[in-house]
Amino acid sequence: MVDMKSKSGKGFLGIIERGGNALPHPASLFGILAISVLIFSLVGSLLNWNAIHPATGETVRTINLLSKDGLHRILLDMVNNYTGFAPLGIVMVALLGIGIAESSGLISTSIRLMVSRSPASIITFVVVMSGIISNIASDLGYVLIIPLGAIIFHSVGRHPIAGMAAAFAGVSGGFSANLLIGTIDPLLAGISTEAARIIDAEYYVLPTANYYFMVASTLLLSIAGTWVTHRFVEPKLGKYSGDVAQDALEEITSQEKRGLRWVSVITVVIIAVIAAGLIPENGILRGPDNTVFTSPVLKGFIGVLFIVAAILGIVFGAITGKFKNDADVVKGMVDSFKTLAAFLVLVFFAAQFVAFFKWSNLGLLIAIKGAEILNSMEIGLIPLVILFIILSGIINMFMGSASAKWAILGPVFIPMFMLLGYSPELSQVVYRIGDSITNMISPMMSFFALIIVYYAKYDKNAGIGTLMSTMIPYTIVFFIVWTLLLIGWILLDIPLGPGAGLYY
Repeated sequence: MVDMKSKSGKGFLGIIERGGNALPHPASLFGILAISVLIFSLVGSLLNWNAIHPATGETVRTINLLSKDGLHRILLDMVNNYTGFAPLGIVMVALLGIGIAESSGLISTSIRLMVSRSPASIITFVVVMSGIISNIASDLGYVLIIPLGAIIFHSVGRHPIAGMAAAFAGVSGGFSANLLIGTIDPLLAGISTEAARIIDAEYYVLPTANYYFMVASTLLLSIAGTWVTHRFVEPKLGKYSGDVAQDALEEITSQEKRGLRWVSVITVVIIAVIAAGLIPENGILRGPDNTVFTSPVLKGFIGVLFIVAAILGIVFGAITGKFKNDADVVKGMVDSFKTLAAFLVLVFFAAQFVAFFKWSNLGLLIAIKGAEILNSMEIGLIPLVILFIILSGIINMFMGSASAKWAILGPVFIPMFMLLGYSPELSQVVYRIGDSITNMISPMMSFFALIIVYYAKYDKNAGIGTLMSTMIPYTIVFFIVWTLLLIGWILLDIPLGPGAGLYY
């Protein structure tokens, strides 16, 4: 085991680690923030904090939540705040389906097949992309893809730490990108919906809100990660001279191959059924206004994700023998819920904070005043986007949870962007870029210590400095290319996802 303390006590890295460790647990942090909102609501009411709403012309005043009416509302709505918090149900339903697919072995087998069948010339690209795609199954990439990247590189005579770094760049640096909708998409969309309703009570952010942009990001980051690995990481590491023997990459069994063939056939059938309900002018799956954008397939995407993941997982598990009866399927769902325990606690306090922020009008007042300041600065959308990416990246160095940070930043920046005329979907995608690019160098990232242990297998002297010096080139390059992609997207006015434009 690596002695992390001895490696991290000095210099800038030590300051970052000590600063992050000094923060309370995210659940406690939201509890503190909720209490702070109550106090500020009292102060704001006494000092008559107010602003003119630019859309309605009405005067917005601070509501004192420590008044008689405020205290009654807090007690009466506490349960509803929790159970009605948009991300809660969304994440729970999504994890049920993904839990079946993951416990059946479908996700890990698909990734192993993709990696094992790739030509040596593109193996780095495939490792990075596999890391990005693995995010559909939450933490799978950290426990499977990163050590697998080292094994793959080592097996072809390349430095195993370079393979690990390439996989880590994909899993962590490309956390928000994907070719498919993962658990992070509905989670962030739920928080964005709650934040957007500070301005517009009927606004709804779809889980597919950033899908087009994230697909393009997957390809771009895979190319960028490949270039960094070849240009900087491997030359720096040189030839591996350690004493770890080459590991054999686990072969896909005949049963797994048969399971994948059936999954492919059923996937085609499912796509055909959905297309048959969407393409005809009066298709049964079209929305109330007879369009695809308001269809239940998009607005109810979590239900679709659950059904598809469950069907494919059950078929694969039954064929490979992982699922012998219905109890095995249920166990897969139960196991996926075990990862939710900390999230369920955090959400209770986050839900109260968001509700108090909204009820007190503090969120709206900050948004109005912030929008006025930004308007007076006249810095324009692109400088604003760049500053927000940098801010999100810096905050990520001190606080690891993507959803926890967005639950704090969303209620401030989404209304602010909306008042400036920019969509919640754009605010969300800007945050996602900043949150992802510093994951690889953030000691607060929950798997950071585990990655150091992986590194130490091949380099017994590895510590935080080793890991961060290896990953900093990825952070810098990902920041540059991802920001440039978003700027190009803005200039070309391309939708970020189905029905998700740039402007409000």
